[in-house]
Amino acid sequence: MKKEATVIGAGLAGSECAWQLARRGVAVTLMEMKPHKRTPAHHTDDFAELVCSNSLRSDQLENAVGLLKEELRRLDSLILQCADETRVEAGGALAVDRNGFSRRVTERLRSHPNITVVDGEVTEIPEQGEVIVATGPLTSDAMADAIVRRIGGGEEHTLHFFDAAAPLVTFESVDMDFAWFASRYDRGTADYVNCPMSEEEYAAFWVALTTAEEAPVHGFEDKQVFEGCMPVEVMARRGQNTLRYGPLKPRGLKDPKTGREPYAVVQLRRDNADGSVYNLVGFQTHLRFSEQRRVFSMIPALHDAEFVRYGVMHRNTYLDSPRLLDRYYRLVAEPRIVFAGQMTGVEGYVESSASGFLAAVELARRMEGREPLDFPQETAIGALGLYVSNQGVADFQPMNINFGIIPPLGCRVKGKRNKNAELSRRSLTIIDAMREDVLADVTE
Repeated sequence: MKKEATVIGAGLAGSECAWQLARRGVAVTLMEMKPHKRTPAHHTDDFAELVCSNSLRSDQLENAVGLLKEELRRLDSLILQCADETRVEAGGALAVDRNGFSRRVTERLRSHPNITVVDGEVTEIPEQGEVIVATGPLTSDAMADAIVRRIGGGEEHTLHFFDAAAPLVTFESVDMDFAWFASRYDRGTADYVNCPMSEEEYAAFWVALTTAEEAPVHGFEDKQVFEGCMPVEVMARRGQNTLRYGPLKPRGLKDPKTGREPYAVVQLRRDNADGSVYNLVGFQTHLRFSEQRRVFSMIPALHDAEFVRYGVMHRNTYLDSPRLLDRYYRLVAEPRIVFAGQMTGVEGYVESSASGFLAAVELARRMEGREPLDFPQETAIGALGLYVSNQGVADFQPMNINFGIIPPLGCRVKGKRNKNAELSRRSLTIIDAMREDVLADVTE
């Protein structure tokens, strides 16, 4: 019998799902509403579009997201392959050429013989067949209504928070007389443009930022933001020095002109392979566009900055997953329907890809009549699935991968970095032992 599955949504999770299913001999119908319809956060028609930062965060194994990326690499993740092929220098982080990355994912999916792409908005979950819903936190209103109807219990099983993206500027418009290239503590190569501010400059900037006019966002309150993508003006309102201990932290960045650490430093990270566009690190915002230009131009190196994209805010919808999903992201009440990506409550690009990977591998095995492949909690992939499905989590919130949801070692290791490195070593030993079984169904 021909194996068939429908994947709704071609973001990071849906793209990973479609690829892993197709590699395992499943005929995939990949349904994506772009180019016929976009959300305010989307700018291209490509799959796996990065709507916020171009960084997939740390690539170090002492960091939990670095471990998660390495697990996915060893298990042949499409998203990690394309990210590594389009990476741009960003010190210890994995950052990518934003458009090049999405194009690479799109080309790979559209050229696979087992994948049929159907363009257009989906407004209902198919009544029959195997389905993975990966419509993301920016799910259209019609599809969100369809999900609520399918999961039952009303809207109390769907939650939301607000997310924001940072603006982009051209490199040629950055005044390098007021900036320099360096990495913090000289770790790795000098990949960041560092824009210093004196105490007086910072004070004036902080006042302007905290009093600037915001763009109207329906239903938005400061308390409804995700901590990992907090608008810079919301963070600034927590106190005058909050930014100096956050994204504008000067520690480890000595100004070559003075030999001293500045009072505050704004960092710019390359956004494309050419190095012609940079993003303002940590400057997610929902200020009006005119206010963004006015306030951010107060940073000395950006006094004449050319903004190629302003920051925006959007509402993210996610499920009350502990009450709805199992560890394989299947809908408990109707297991043929699987969810993947940020709408399950995993937060972040890599976490979304990991959920898509696990959902697809499990579905492919189920279609072969095989038992599920359980990633243990000692692995980052398994820990995420178990967190999302943990009914003991009372106040469910979106979660980045972290070592706190991975079981401890059971022995004392001196130093946090050393302990985290040992946790990663243990996890990767498990992944290596599982790899043959995980890839056993791959037919290409």
